[in-house]
Amino acid sequence: MPGSKMSLLLAVLLLLSVLLLTGATPEMDPYKILGVTRTASQAEIKKVYKRLAKEWHPDKNKNPGAEDMFIKITKSYEILSSEEKRANYDRYGQTDDTQPYGSGRYSHRHDNFYFDESFFNFPFNSKNHRDFADSKYTLNFNQYINDVVPDSYKRPYLIKITSDWCFSCIHIEPVWKEVVQEMETLGVGIGVVDVGYERRLANHLGAHRTPSILGVINGKVTFFHYAVAKEHLRQFVEDLLPQRLVERVTDKNDLQFLNSWHQLNKPHVLLFDQVPAVPLLYKLTAFAYKDYLQFGYVDQGLSETANLQKQFNINTYAPTMLVFKESTEKPADIIQAKGMKKQIIDEFMSNNKFLLAPRLVNQKLFNELCPVKQFHRRRKYCVLLITRDEETFTFGNQAFLLFASTNTKEVVRFAYVYQQLQQPLCEILMQNKDSAQSPPQVVILERRNAAGKAYFKPVTAWNGSEEDKKCLLEELERLQKDPSILIHDAILPELNNEFASMFVIRWIYASYDYLSEVIDDILHNNWREMMPLLSLIFSALFILFGTVVIQAFSDSSEDKQTKPKAKDGTKAENGSPETATSSRPPKKNFVEVTELTDITYMSNLVKLRPGHMNIVLVLTDASKNILLSKFAKEVYSFTGSLTLHFSFLNIDKHSEWMNMLLEYAHNAMQMDADEDDGGHHKMDYTGYVLALNGHKKYLCLFKPVYTGEDLDSKSSEDEGGASRSRSSSRDDHPPRKSNRSRSISTLHIHHKLDRLGLWMERLMEGTLPRYYITAWPGLDKITPCK
Repeated sequence: MPGSKMSLLLAVLLLLSVLLLTGATPEMDPYKILGVTRTASQAEIKKVYKRLAKEWHPDKNKNPGAEDMFIKITKSYEILSSEEKRANYDRYGQTDDTQPYGSGRYSHRHDNFYFDESFFNFPFNSKNHRDFADSKYTLNFNQYINDVVPDSYKRPYLIKITSDWCFSCIHIEPVWKEVVQEMETLGVGIGVVDVGYERRLANHLGAHRTPSILGVINGKVTFFHYAVAKEHLRQFVEDLLPQRLVERVTDKNDLQFLNSWHQLNKPHVLLFDQVPAVPLLYKLTAFAYKDYLQFGYVDQGLSETANLQKQFNINTYAPTMLVFKESTEKPADIIQAKGMKKQIIDEFMSNNKFLLAPRLVNQKLFNELCPVKQFHRRRKYCVLLITRDEETFTFGNQAFLLFASTNTKEVVRFAYVYQQLQQPLCEILMQNKDSAQSPPQVVILERRNAAGKAYFKPVTAWNGSEEDKKCLLEELERLQKDPSILIHDAILPELNNEFASMFVIRWIYASYDYLSEVIDDILHNNWREMMPLLSLIFSALFILFGTVVIQAFSDSSEDKQTKPKAKDGTKAENGSPETATSSRPPKKNFVEVTELTDITYMSNLVKLRPGHMNIVLVLTDASKNILLSKFAKEVYSFTGSLTLHFSFLNIDKHSEWMNMLLEYAHNAMQMDADEDDGGHHKMDYTGYVLALNGHKKYLCLFKPVYTGEDLDSKSSEDEGGASRSRSSSRDDHPPRKSNRSRSISTLHIHHKLDRLGLWMERLMEGTLPRYYITAWPGLDKITPCK
């Protein structure tokens, strides 16, 4: 019995040893064998495989281990060249079709014992046991900021937010894996954020619930708010892309589309396919190369595209892609295949990113066309035509383009630039400060460093003749043999961005994006993100509401005072300003009095608003200071009225206007024949006050008070004297000149406006007589000084 136990124990130990040795056998890593990174493209993998296959082929390499190495290289390429096998290896470590998924990743040793984790395979994520299909896409904060955000300007990203012990996450896993497998082959970036380990990144994204799915494009985050289904997620990715990436092209607009290459400075790509909707792969490609190419789509199922298909001999059984450069009649390149793969399309686009002779419109294009020299064998020369955008230079520009189309050297790039748009660069290369007046010229240059240093040589003035072409060709041949012929050097300035939008347009686009984001947050109740904005809005509304309430209470306290009541009939008949305005307290501690001149005449009288009146004091240069001081004291209590304006008229300058005004209102100044002594005596209007209603064209007149021993009996006040019973007689019979002449000697200027306050009260009540006129006389004439 003890012997059997001992043998059983030895058998168990032997079995464990075998298992341990088996688990310690290292798996074949195809990436290490081929010497490529996990992000290597299919073109890079294929290139490396061809080189290694030639190197380790048993027929050429007599090394004893060459055959085994060749088998490993072939097996590695077989895995990495297949998208499905490569994805399986990246997720599960699978290198053989017969190996079950996860066998290389789900087996671990704990304390020198082997456990199969499937026995404890709970359907939750934990630190030591996560979904390894997601581990490849796990993001942290630095990866998101440094890699994802910059890359989102070339392709959209689909990011899942998950956490440990997330029950709802289990339900979306099958759909998520299926969508990831499809989207990744199309070129969509994938990411997974575990809230439990990347709280900072989750807060930065605004993700506060799990599970959540969001998209990132152009650095902007957009949340997915619908049911997690494959069709919805596909549509979500498509909606992330800009709307006008691909233009629909038919027989009607094909010429307009293709001829825009000169304006946009881009090659144009046309995709012919049978499906009515633009394929998502084509839209993603258009987004990735939007800075270099213009994309159009032709639906072969439409009758409106029959001429296009016939013109370019399109095969209807497979999608066809054409690239047009400077020529709109013949495509520069063509590709046709069933089920186009992303790698093939990317390679096709990369080889046709530029025109044969593009225009330098910004620094980015200049850097790509004329890169900085890195090694002696990687020299890049740029043949630059400096010209202008005018019809007289069209022939030379076309000749330069034809010359560039015959170029077969990879080290030489052709481009042109407009002098008026890139003047700083042209002045340096042409060595002429007045480059705008210079003829077109061809310059060969080579950039030496990123700081802008370049060597160059002006070749010849260019008009497109055969001699110019021959001279340029000879210089290029000399350059290939002796690069030292570039004798000039300079620091080139940064190019102006000719396609940069105006600040106002950029501001409008930014505002639109922000408003759309706010509306989206409101509709989908993302209240945590909305709290700062809502707090700001409510604070502004509270301040505004508080200000309005305080102002309302302030105005109501001013209105709480006794107001003399006027009869409704009188108001209706006279149309006078409000009676309450006479008792409204002044809002200023001074009286604002403006001079009535030809400049202020229109605004202060002729175009005065309805219901407003201008109180005009008539004075002279000698009496100006005294009368204005007295006038301000008398009318100060009426400055609270919003319908009264105060002015003064200098009678020394505008006596003719005063005479003409009173002639128009003849009823106001109707004199006896013996009063004016034949009209030879000049009237003295000093101290007169006119109440002028510019809208209804009438006036009320105040005549100065005459003071003496009997002030009450000798005062004369037309249309506003001290006693209302005597005012009517004064209005009809103004004082005779004999009485005026006797009292004028005792008249003091200071007392001329003594009764103006009472006259103002009657004016506000509407009981003064009004004298209407047909039109206001002009104030453009100034009375000459005698």
